[in-house]
Amino acid sequence: EPMSTTPPDLSSLRIRRDEPAPGAAGRARRGTPSLLLLAVAVVLVGAAFAFLLRQRPAAVEITLAEGSDGGAPSAEGITANGYVVARTKASVAAKISGRMEYLGVHEGSVVRKGEVIARIESADQRAALRSARANVGQIEAQLGQARRDLERATTLASQNVLSASELENSRTRADVLAAQLNASQALVQQAVVNVENTRVRAPFDGTVLRKDAEVGEIVAPSSAGGGLTRTAIVTMADLGTLEVEVDVNEAYIAQVKNGQPARITLDAYPDTSFAGRVRQVVPTADRQKATVQVKVSILDRDPRILPEMGAKVLFVRGGNDAVAAATRRRVLVPLSALVGSGASASVWIVENARAVSRPVDAGPEHDGKVEVRSGLSGGERVVLRPPAGLKDGARVRASSS
Repeated sequence: EPMSTTPPDLSSLRIRRDEPAPGAAGRARRGTPSLLLLAVAVVLVGAAFAFLLRQRPAAVEITLAEGSDGGAPSAEGITANGYVVARTKASVAAKISGRMEYLGVHEGSVVRKGEVIARIESADQRAALRSARANVGQIEAQLGQARRDLERATTLASQNVLSASELENSRTRADVLAAQLNASQALVQQAVVNVENTRVRAPFDGTVLRKDAEVGEIVAPSSAGGGLTRTAIVTMADLGTLEVEVDVNEAYIAQVKNGQPARITLDAYPDTSFAGRVRQVVPTADRQKATVQVKVSILDRDPRILPEMGAKVLFVRGGNDAVAAATRRRVLVPLSALVGSGASASVWIVENARAVSRPVDAGPEHDGKVEVRSGLSGGERVVLRPPAGLKDGARVRASSS
């Protein structure tokens, strides 16, 4: 029987290109979450890096706004730099050598003239004083007896009972004892002085500036024991006699006169000025520095003014108007720190590690520096060559260069 041959259905063998293979589909499903996580991580890292770059402080070069240099003429008058000193100042030392057993003052102590501020060991001196006083008592007793003997001898001599020579001997003995009493009293006075010399007293009303020796150290009027001997116990000054000593260039000294008004500005308080007056132009010059020393009295007494402080003195020309104008604080900044010019200028200053724009009134430029008439008081940290795009409040740091 003949067999029927039906052709095979080959449609099931057709490759469907629109459907992924089962294995490939599984692999794709498994790889998709990993790719998404990787992409998200890359985005987060990039954002964090950008944030850190944006928050990193910009490196800037910083300088300080400073006052104008002294020793040169200005619109208001001659300026010069110097220091605060006390006219009445002393290094107080002991009158005798010895070991210090007491020190009753410290830095800042206010003392009166004659007050005991220190004592030297005085056992030897006090013993000598007691011995001298005892000797005086002994001689006084002998002198009293000698005077009574002289009275009796005088009575007996008047009765022709005692010879003239014996009367003379009694008188001589009384005179000798009187002389010895005077000598012993002088020794007592000397012993008192020696005891007093062991007490170191304040030579004037003033304030103790520095202690130069401590209890237990050897002190002496002059250096006799090398580095182990102190020649001063304390240094004190009368702060009521403070004045400013400045060196004025001899080319401008003709413009400074005794009694001339002045304004004094301390380096410690640049925003405050004090009234002063020229007390003395020292009548000699320093050939090495080509300057003349001028002493300026401080009229405005203030407890903030201390010896050895740096000061600038403006010798004012004219009257009260010039004095008032001299009170303005003149501040200089480098030209590279200025943004703009004139009354519309500004500078960048650093406060709490952040940049702050400060409007200023800029004056003329001289030797690479500009005078700031207003807006700065001196001492601010000014940014040199501020970078483009610097924003108010941006974090900055000082450049290491």
